[in-house]
Amino acid sequence: MRSLLKVAALFALLALVVFSCKKEAKETPQQAEIAQDVLNKIYELGFGNKNVVRHPEGYLVEGDIVITEDDLREKPDRKLIRVGDEEQYRTTNTVTGLPRNITIRVNSSLPSRYITATDAAISRYNALGLRITFSRVTSGGNIVINPAPSGAGYLASAGFPTSSGNPYSSVLANRSYLDTWNINTVTSIIAHEVGHCIGFRHTDYANRAYSCGGSAVNEGSAGVGAIHIPGTPTTNAVSGSWMLACIGNGVNRPFISSDITALNYIY
Repeated sequence: MRSLLKVAALFALLALVVFSCKKEAKETPQQAEIAQDVLNKIYELGFGNKNVVRHPEGYLVEGDIVITEDDLREKPDRKLIRVGDEEQYRTTNTVTGLPRNITIRVNSSLPSRYITATDAAISRYNALGLRITFSRVTSGGNIVINPAPSGAGYLASAGFPTSSGNPYSSVLANRSYLDTWNINTVTSIIAHEVGHCIGFRHTDYANRAYSCGGSAVNEGSAGVGAIHIPGTPTTNAVSGSWMLACIGNGVNRPFISSDITALNYIY
């Protein structure tokens, strides 16, 4: 009888351990359910609130955009609304104190190909003669390119400038993909994420199906999150823009004419 009781107690203990593990797995930050009030605030800022997941720096929306808790406290300016298809958009906050040089550092744990791609992305920007320039540094850095957490479901991620006029300080690169992807594609991805850091939205934010495939998704009216940039298209698709939401391996996206117009207008 005592032996049977010991076996029963052991099974009960194992069951408790298994239940605890399952409970902890359900409550990991990335998988935890996003509160409805958070989703509402994301939408009010002009961002898609579908498939939102937790991110080390806040919430990941639209595939690669980080929305921080500070962003959620912003109040949308509904005077600045423009809804279209594939035009260029910026956020309310942009980098200030122009002319200004933004320094970028590549985390030393990343392979040298990330330095090569970052230098190429910097050259693309600096060739335009903007009031904002970039340079790569080996310590410090206004923007730091770091490896994304293991198991991340995105190619790379970044956020938008702060209300004080500084660029978003972090780009997370997913080594599971980018360690082996075409170097021109990695360059385009880094240039894209730096674009977010200085205030640019996805060119196809109102219809991600344009670059991502699948069903067309229009997020509707946007407030502080999507301000149309004068001089860029308002009706026709912008094929090849560096700020299109999705990209495949082997694709290279240097700046096209409307990209250059948008960059020159803001910077």
